[in-house]
Amino acid sequence: MASFKEIRKRINSIKSTRKTTSAMRMVSSSKLHKAENEITNMQPYSDALYKILASMLTSDYSTALATERPVRNVAIVAFSSDSSLCGAFNSNIIRELQRSVKRYSLQSPAVDNIYIYTVGKKVYDAVRKSGIKITQNLANLAGKSDYNAVAALGETLIEQFADAKIDRVEMIYHHFKSAGSQTLVCERILPVACNRKEGDRGHGVEFILEPSHDRILQVLIPKSIKLKLFTALLDSNASEHAARMIAMQTATDNADDLVTELTVAYNKSRQQAITNELLDIAR
Repeated sequence: MASFKEIRKRINSIKSTRKTTSAMRMVSSSKLHKAENEITNMQPYSDALYKILASMLTSDYSTALATERPVRNVAIVAFSSDSSLCGAFNSNIIRELQRSVKRYSLQSPAVDNIYIYTVGKKVYDAVRKSGIKITQNLANLAGKSDYNAVAALGETLIEQFADAKIDRVEMIYHHFKSAGSQTLVCERILPVACNRKEGDRGHGVEFILEPSHDRILQVLIPKSIKLKLFTALLDSNASEHAARMIAMQTATDNADDLVTELTVAYNKSRQQAITNELLDIAR
């Protein structure tokens, strides 16, 4: 059995760690509140844009951004965080990215090139160590709501797809549902496939458009692609803070349980020592 001094030292160490995890939980909770407001405010705009696009993008409309081609070159955008201590948040992204790379490498015929775009230091480090070539790392973007940086990436991907340099674009990120629920998503953004969902407003309604239908879609489709990337960034930011808040809360609860167990062990050992001393005196 450990001595009083060892048990007391361990209790103090755990209490110190508990203060850190509790403080990190509160910081993550504060950041989550801000990130949740951002994604919540963005969602109605994103949904409205999707409904407009769904009502206008018909099967007989032809555009370079909706052209289905044999997949020979693929671009994958993966969103992670810059820091750790957020549970399985980053490892899920890394595993899904590795699965996607393996899937395209093993398909028949295999793709010629896989272009990896990383957002977040954790996925960048993991991919670099695994030997997979990274096309571009968007440094210092994780945790921020920088539309211009994401729009620039979207513009690059759109140009490469239109020039047939890439045949498909996918993004991997966590979709924020609530503070306790984040879903890993692998979503295709190019070529555009905007199918109407049952119940969408505008179904079967004819619109009077000014300027022309084609001109509006030429502007609307690139804008929707950039918005998808930006929404994924906001989703990832909120999911990161939610995952870290839950992880730190779990760590704090575990520290409380461990301190309770060690305190009981300390008191038992102390009581046993007092009893032994009394027995020695009685003899």
